[in-house]
Amino acid sequence: MSGAFPEVARNGVALRPVGQGRAEVDLAFADGDGAAASSAFERCIERLEAVVDQETAALKGRAATDLREFNNRKSQGLLELSRSLRHFQGATPSNAVLARLAGLRTKLDANQAVLKLHLEAVREVSTIMADAIRDAESDGTYSPSVRGALKNYD
Repeated sequence: MSGAFPEVARNGVALRPVGQGRAEVDLAFADGDGAAASSAFERCIERLEAVVDQETAALKGRAATDLREFNNRKSQGLLELSRSLRHFQGATPSNAVLARLAGLRTKLDANQAVLKLHLEAVREVSTIMADAIRDAESDGTYSPSVRGALKNYD
């Protein structure tokens, strides 16, 4: 699997390719070139940041969004990132790589906050809808006001 998604637009959100994937990182390390490996790793981070930024922007813009597609793309980016991290075992990443990871962390934190807000809103709307359906289907027989009135007769 190459890890690339075709560039398409869904619900007004442009989806860009995730990238070359593991092959790009493996080729960089096959030559033993640490600079090329760091560069390939930084490109993995860059692609993952792009996906996170797109999802965050779509949620903030309240656009109809395919969250499953974003989840798939983020999962693929994480897989690509974790595979490329294996090449750094025992080596100290450069300051540039560490800075890129810190930037990714910041973007992930912002994305998490927006997703949390979105899920809370979805939960609230679904609760309102469930209550409305339950009220519409109820004939009032077991409503609290009727039960309270019946207690007075006992």
